[in-house]
Amino acid sequence: MKKTFLLFLVVTLAVAVNAQTSDKKWGIGAGAGAYGTLKDGGIGVIPELYFSRYLSPRFDLMLQGNLGVLNTKVNSTIDLFNGFLNLRYKLSNESKKCRLYLYAGPGYLADNTVWNFNFDAGLGAKYYFSPKLAVYFEAGYVNGIDFKTSGNTIHDNFWKNTAGLEFDFGKVKDSDMDGVSDKKDKCPNTPAGIAVDAKGCPIDSDGDGVADYLDECPNVAGLISLKGCPDSDGDGVADKDDKCPDTKKGWKVDASGCPLDTDKDGVADSEDDCPTVAGPKENRGCPIKEKEVEIKKEVPVDQIIKSSTIHFGIGKSLLTAESKGIIDKMIKLLNENKSYNSNIFGFADSQGSDEYNLKLSEQRIASTIKYIKSKGISDSRVIIQTAFGEEKPIATNDTPEGRRLNRRVEFEIFITK
Repeated sequence: MKKTFLLFLVVTLAVAVNAQTSDKKWGIGAGAGAYGTLKDGGIGVIPELYFSRYLSPRFDLMLQGNLGVLNTKVNSTIDLFNGFLNLRYKLSNESKKCRLYLYAGPGYLADNTVWNFNFDAGLGAKYYFSPKLAVYFEAGYVNGIDFKTSGNTIHDNFWKNTAGLEFDFGKVKDSDMDGVSDKKDKCPNTPAGIAVDAKGCPIDSDGDGVADYLDECPNVAGLISLKGCPDSDGDGVADKDDKCPDTKKGWKVDASGCPLDTDKDGVADSEDDCPTVAGPKENRGCPIKEKEVEIKKEVPVDQIIKSSTIHFGIGKSLLTAESKGIIDKMIKLLNENKSYNSNIFGFADSQGSDEYNLKLSEQRIASTIKYIKSKGISDSRVIIQTAFGEEKPIATNDTPEGRRLNRRVEFEIFITK
């Protein structure tokens, strides 16, 4: 028996919203093609229609219907209807434009006056022109049913080849309204209006980890801490704002990226030995001081009778009991010899600024003179009072003991010519 087999499909649909995926779960397919019997080679034309439902990344469920239209010399007649509930197994993932699949399932065939269950199986392919529309092609086998004609029982099986269009639809949940569904969105809280990539994350053109909408230098890779801008000299000021782009590594800089110069003497603090007191560059930013600041006029010395040294605590100018004991011996010598006079020299260690240490050594001299005056020695007998600050150390300033020896006043007794 010559039979026409085809899935009935009439396509009169508007546009679909998206390709059938986990987001758009419903689809409608419409197409037409040819069918033929395997037994006697009869050929007919078939339209088909199906509805599909997304189940998982690998399976869709399809409800199909087809009509067989037999062409004769006189006219065309519909000689069968077949409905199927097919399972479609997808061989390609949703990212491909061309997607292959297999299908099979039970059906119900109406062949003129005969009705019975049957099944079909086949393979197909869909090609997506855009996310909104796909064309499909299928080739399949359809199992026929037994029927009697002229006293004979006949069983006919069919083949079919069809092509058509598929439209898919469904509501997509997109909480941040960036065009990427929540199921695929790796950045579900993107601010409104921000351009995103296929994963729903804000575009980062230079790949530096700072999204373009936050990146002040979107076309040049930079640092997250500097809003995506580079910092060539590593001073913490972005190149676009850095007025001194070649600052040496590790130097402290101001807001414009230039080296700090607290005392404004033209010597950067990082190279200035006296960063709070202006001084010339040739003296490493420190002021040039006289080697000796004489309070009283120097007189010729004929012979130094005795010298003694007393020491002070850190940052202190007060005399200790031990120091007073040493000075008392010098005072005794002065009291016993009215022709003797004295010189007093003050010193400090290297801790603190030059200005501070010079002042501290002056205070140590003053404490010493005050004490000898309290013992009856006239200040007129102190001929030279010189403060040296941290200059002329007698020991290293790199150790506590060395610094202790440098915190001193030297007491000198002499006979004048």
